Amino acid sequence: MASITKRGPFQFQVQVRRKGFKPAQKTFETKKEAEAWAATTESEMFRGLYVDRSEAERTTLGELLIRYEKEKTPGKKGRKAEKNRIAQLLRHPLALRKLATLRSVDFANYRDERSESVSSATVRLELALLSHVLTTAKKDWSIPVENCIKDIAKPAPSKWRNRRLLPKEERLLTWLAFEGNSNCLAQCIILAIETGMRAGEIVGLQWSMINRDHQSILLKETKNNTSRVVPLTVLAEELLKHHPRKLTSDVVMDYSDSSTLSNAFHKLCAKCGIEDLRFHDLRHEAASRLAPRMKVSTLAKVMGWKTIQMAMRYYNPTEPELVAAVRKEVWLNA
Repeated sequence: MASITKRGPFQFQVQVRRKGFKPAQKTFETKKEAEAWAATTESEMFRGLYVDRSEAERTTLGELLIRYEKEKTPGKKGRKAEKNRIAQLLRHPLALRKLATLRSVDFANYRDERSESVSSATVRLELALLSHVLTTAKKDWSIPVENCIKDIAKPAPSKWRNRRLLPKEERLLTWLAFEGNSNCLAQCIILAIETGMRAGEIVGLQWSMINRDHQSILLKETKNNTSRVVPLTVLAEELLKHHPRKLTSDVVMDYSDSSTLSNAFHKLCAKCGIEDLRFHDLRHEAASRLAPRMKVSTLAKVMGWKTIQMAMRYYNPTEPELVAAVRKEVWLNA
């Protein structure tokens, strides 16, 4: 049964009670709005379809993001990057909106606005985070909010990078790094090219992971949440053999995280006058060098790919390499 009480000018509080349901109440500016809400709520309770939306009506998207960051983000490998995305989202006016007022058009507008200043990959990651936050709110926290992000179109994925490291760039980078007493940076560059390890895997490398008898590294945790054996080339093995070891730490390299290493590499490239080269491109370079020497399935194991299709993304042969491969095949079959 519904009761409407006038609490003051433009304040009509309606309360609906029905056996088996928690009392529902809401305040409106007009009596007509209060009566309409009461009729709808009574009907939903009678049919057993009523859902208490009060939490969604009083909780903002920003509050939901803060709770997600506190409860869900710490357990993730990419927690640092996710914290940065959440910080960006909290600065946006959308974070001030109540969950019950959010519609797909709001996130579509956010998508279009962000696409003007950042890459499509960044927008896709932010939308994916928002989508998981809303899904978590509904499934884990029983907040009646729909994930309307799944209904909007996502920006097209960025084109795969095919930047290769030129021989003169490789010589210049390593030489300048050694000359500038950045031995650790030079060794990180060489290790990335020789093994295909990611920046995060290199900075997280510990001496206890290196098996000198088997000439390999055992990475217990990777981006794919699986362990991986990284075979060492002769050069990589020699590099690690002569790398100075600290008595107080098991960590091999001096960089605190992958961002620090990537920033140091970016500054070195700028100093060398090298454009459009990222540290992760060295992983592409490693894959492109290894690909002609082994089967695709073996390459996938070495690089830590879960699908063979990733080989096509990382294998970026140059024109001379393709010509050499074709002529080699012709010679072998002659």
